[in-house]
Amino acid sequence: MAKHLTRRSFVKTAAVAGSAFAAAPAIGRAGTSANEKIGACIVGVNGRGNSHISAYLSDERTEIRAIVDVDEEVGNNRCEQIEKKQGLRPKFYTDMRKAFEDDSINIVSTATPNHWHALTGIWAMQAGKDAYVEKPVCHNVHEGTALIAAARKYNRMCQVGTQCRSSRAVKDAVAFIQAGGIGTCNFARGLCYKRRASIGALGDYPIPSNVNFDMWSGPAQFTDPRLTRQKFHYDWHWQRMYGNGDLGNQGPHQTDIARWGLGVDTHPNAILTYGGRLGYQAERKDPNYVDAGDTGNTEVSIYDYGEKCMVFETRGLNVDDSADDEINKLFASTKGNKIGVIFYGSDGYVVQLSYGHCVAYDKEFNVTKEFKGGEDHFGNFISACQSRKMEDLNADVREGHLSAAVSHLGNISYYMGESNKVSVEDLQSVLKGVKSLDDNLATLDRTVKHLEKNGVDLQKYPIALGAQLEFDPEKELFTNNSDANQYLTREYRAPYICPTADKV
Repeated sequence: MAKHLTRRSFVKTAAVAGSAFAAAPAIGRAGTSANEKIGACIVGVNGRGNSHISAYLSDERTEIRAIVDVDEEVGNNRCEQIEKKQGLRPKFYTDMRKAFEDDSINIVSTATPNHWHALTGIWAMQAGKDAYVEKPVCHNVHEGTALIAAARKYNRMCQVGTQCRSSRAVKDAVAFIQAGGIGTCNFARGLCYKRRASIGALGDYPIPSNVNFDMWSGPAQFTDPRLTRQKFHYDWHWQRMYGNGDLGNQGPHQTDIARWGLGVDTHPNAILTYGGRLGYQAERKDPNYVDAGDTGNTEVSIYDYGEKCMVFETRGLNVDDSADDEINKLFASTKGNKIGVIFYGSDGYVVQLSYGHCVAYDKEFNVTKEFKGGEDHFGNFISACQSRKMEDLNADVREGHLSAAVSHLGNISYYMGESNKVSVEDLQSVLKGVKSLDDNLATLDRTVKHLEKNGVDLQKYPIALGAQLEFDPEKELFTNNSDANQYLTREYRAPYICPTADKV
């Protein structure tokens, strides 16, 4: 296993890569001069990819020269829309490998489903392209390490789509925390209180005829020829073969900010998650209803970093009245969904409320300072591609890997204990002994009340207690549960095999 994660080993690796691969093709050598456009290829354009299109169309330094999507109807529609705005119609591909052969392409920007993120980035960098990869940057832990290795080996810029790294509001709030603005701060809580309805009953549904399902499946198992979800696009997020649930969907934004503010530059030492996919039976008034998703819609994940701690709470049921008094006070300006980060200091709090707004409070919940300002994360990526300086990236792949791994490790704990359904009383007993800077019992109590308000009968549908896992941040292996290590990677399907870090 390649070791990239400590500050010392990271600097050493970067230095070696810089000298050994100085001859790798830079932007100027891949078809542009200082006065020419940078050719962009966008992979995956049905959803988030639209934001990528808008970003590159609005940046005078770039020109969209290729679109890749396995849905021919979607891809051709995007090409038509782009042609109307930039004058040049991009080439359309269903196979990204063909696009990557084009020397006029300098950068690859991907918003594919999660299971394709890492391999897309690695293939792009192996082809001499710089890569912008959406969050989570990888579908599992080992893919993240492989991406780091590829970026260093091929001397490529690799930016992760955790755009808060470029947000003026968040930058200023983090600087305020680290300068002692709320005193000593060793604990942060990430929130994803975000309503997620059932994706429909488990069953066999046809694949859309305009989709190349073999290519869409890529590294994942090929479920020939049926799906288990009604809606083909987007709802893959809630099936672990392709997505990572909201802990891996929304989570990487908030865990990235939490790590940044706490100054955490490694993986956690210990992880515990409890939760489940709960409440849809009550919503459907059908006790036998089985939702097609298999990721948790309610999870609490506890991460021990030694002297520091992080907790992430995922809630997918109705969240109109789901928080306790303290959280309600800190999120007083928000209605409904509560998505953000709370930093707990000895002298007060800092709360990230949105991509462009953070607020500081004293211990009596009086506002003491506000931080505002947006971001141009794609613009930062383009600037780093021009400068050829990795340190110019606001969200280098290593940061994205550490933040995505928070989600993956939390999910692994849940998967390992998914069948371990326990009573609230037993869960209370276990949590009393779990190392944390949080009030574990208060967080559990808040979670239980949320579920009960949503009609969940916790005797009939009890909470699952995940495995208590210990992790070696350097070796990227679990030390107390060898069975859990299988979830650090996956079985790949040829020819869509993501290489390990030592073979990129």
